[in-house]
Amino acid sequence: MKFIIQREYLVQSVQDVMKAVSSRTTIPILTGIKIVATSDGVTLTGSDSDISIESFIPAEEVGNEIVEIKQTGSIVLQARFFSEIVKKLPKDTVEIEVQQNLLTVIRSGKAEFNLNGLDADEYPHLPQVEENNAFKIPTDLLKNMIRQTVFAVSTSETRPILTGVNWKVENNELICIATDSHRLALRKARIELGSNDFYNVVIPGKSLNELSKILDDTSEEVEIVITENQVLFKAKHLLFFSRLLDGNYPDTSRLIPNESKTDVTVTTKDFLQAIDRASLLAKEGRNNVVKLSTMAENVIEVSSNSPEIGKVIEELQAQSIDGEELKISFSAKYMMDALKALEGSEIRVSFTGAMRPFVIRTLHDESILQLILPVRTY
Repeated sequence: MKFIIQREYLVQSVQDVMKAVSSRTTIPILTGIKIVATSDGVTLTGSDSDISIESFIPAEEVGNEIVEIKQTGSIVLQARFFSEIVKKLPKDTVEIEVQQNLLTVIRSGKAEFNLNGLDADEYPHLPQVEENNAFKIPTDLLKNMIRQTVFAVSTSETRPILTGVNWKVENNELICIATDSHRLALRKARIELGSNDFYNVVIPGKSLNELSKILDDTSEEVEIVITENQVLFKAKHLLFFSRLLDGNYPDTSRLIPNESKTDVTVTTKDFLQAIDRASLLAKEGRNNVVKLSTMAENVIEVSSNSPEIGKVIEELQAQSIDGEELKISFSAKYMMDALKALEGSEIRVSFTGAMRPFVIRTLHDESILQLILPVRTY
């Protein structure tokens, strides 16, 4: 195998596939990156057997030559060293040549590295995915849906299913739900389905985080293929495979209250900043708890009290407060996470009592919802 490639394309591809390479794997060859050169271009693959990423660099694009293939072939190179070498090479072009006994020479300018390679035939095959049931979604919408839900997945392995995001596809709608059993994030979007397909799968939060980092901020569409135990995201020159989590995701629809006793409408930014200030003295306490009380004339009071440190009280003008008087305590971190996920300058918080879950929504937008369980403080 021998080819000459523009370094910037190689660096980008290596960075993308590195997101799937783990140093802690039981299969030694998976600490490497697989490189395959064909007449069409160069394909790089990284995998940790949960996530696999394949990045393709075409020989030419829009008339520009990116790769000059001298000889086709394949090799697996140690990911950690290869990625560092590529980043630090002196010139804009890189020549990679595999010689006798899988010895691989990397040249750029006056620099030359020799790396011992591994046989690419021993690299595990990527999952074979039947692509007859696929749907498409714009990249920027997909990234938003991930950002607005994935933060609420559980970080504890006691219930592994909750470390993923539940994706449901029905009636031309994609619904993403994440919960760690103390809070819940939900986001819906209309999608075009080729057929009247129905899916209900759980994608690991870690996979979605990595996918989100790799995808460009464009409106180009990503094709998504869901099978029994894998999901495949196909973007331009990029394939991203992730295994699905086994098990049934809990039915979260019962958690979301249908009616409310107190509704508060408030400016998102002001509310977020007030919670942030109140949390300054709450960080030491358990759960960093902040209290909220409704008062007369559309005023809400946000406060926090740590006996050892001190207390903070702030009054905030709401746009409207409807319903019963309310005092409630909740985690400042959960509230701030939820507010950052919502898009819109104003939000409505709907409470159904001091010990019941409450719901935060953007005004005039039914597609996104955040739910938080209050904290008992007595």
